[in-house]
Amino acid sequence: MSTTNPTFFDTNFVSENQQILLPILEEKKVALFIKREDLIHPIVSGNKFRKLKYNLQEAKKLKKKAVLTFGGAYSNHIAATAVAGKLVGLKTFGIIRGDELGKNLPQTIAENATLKVAQDHGMKFHFISRELYRQKSSFGFIEKMKNKWGDFYLIPEGGTNCLAVDGCQEILTPQDAAFDYVCASVGTGGTLAGLIKSLKKKQKVIGFPALKGNFLSEEIKKYTIKNNNWSLKKDYHFGGYAKYNKELIIFINKFKADTGIQLDPVYTGKMIFGILDLIEKDTFKEGAKILAIHTGGLQGIAGINNLLKQKEEPLINVL
Repeated sequence: MSTTNPTFFDTNFVSENQQILLPILEEKKVALFIKREDLIHPIVSGNKFRKLKYNLQEAKKLKKKAVLTFGGAYSNHIAATAVAGKLVGLKTFGIIRGDELGKNLPQTIAENATLKVAQDHGMKFHFISRELYRQKSSFGFIEKMKNKWGDFYLIPEGGTNCLAVDGCQEILTPQDAAFDYVCASVGTGGTLAGLIKSLKKKQKVIGFPALKGNFLSEEIKKYTIKNNNWSLKKDYHFGGYAKYNKELIIFINKFKADTGIQLDPVYTGKMIFGILDLIEKDTFKEGAKILAIHTGGLQGIAGINNLLKQKEEPLINVL
């Protein structure tokens, strides 16, 4: 898909399913495929594309000139919103968690590939403290931002709302009905909700949260009501959001060497690690067919590698 196509969010992109061939899969007689949503776009990839598609269409429909959203310093959503906004002709404003980052912006941008991408694509930043960030959705805060920047279309942190869920319902195709299980990493829950709503009978969704905590189930239920065709595997967050260890980095590099597929350490790396661990533990019956959704987010690797380099630890191989 062209990165300069002005009708970017009017297209219906269908991702290929790539079969994974590994000894453990042959041994356990389980078939694993990865849906290559990461190939949609270099930055606006995977669920970022799906979540933003209808939100940006709505912003244009409402004749908004700008969108505002929220995220941390290494947020894939922040980078994707900036790039997508430029593609469709909307200004973008980012509320970034961590007021210390704004004290020396040139240095922050030099050290943070995610924020550099966002700034290069025209996003204007407003850095706030972690305490104030918890109040970011309040009426008073939003009004202050409107006084600062004028009117805008508001997109929640992580991009999840009803329109985002609608977009994520388009990930699966009729051909994907052949799979017994659909797996996805979980951040704010919007992607999983869309998958749950688009499942066929007898299919199950398994979510792999990248964050610690039990709040995700309630978030997902807001959009899926009475669906009971899903579950969360909460043992593969590696310490929480954006947390990782040497074992995960080694796994990501080995998986890349074995399959040619790049994973990221925040979401997809943890999901695939979890899937293969569950297969090894005989969680799935022989003959099971599993589809894992690659939700992209690969632009964030540069930031993680910068941190690994500072610690003099092995880097994620991106060659």
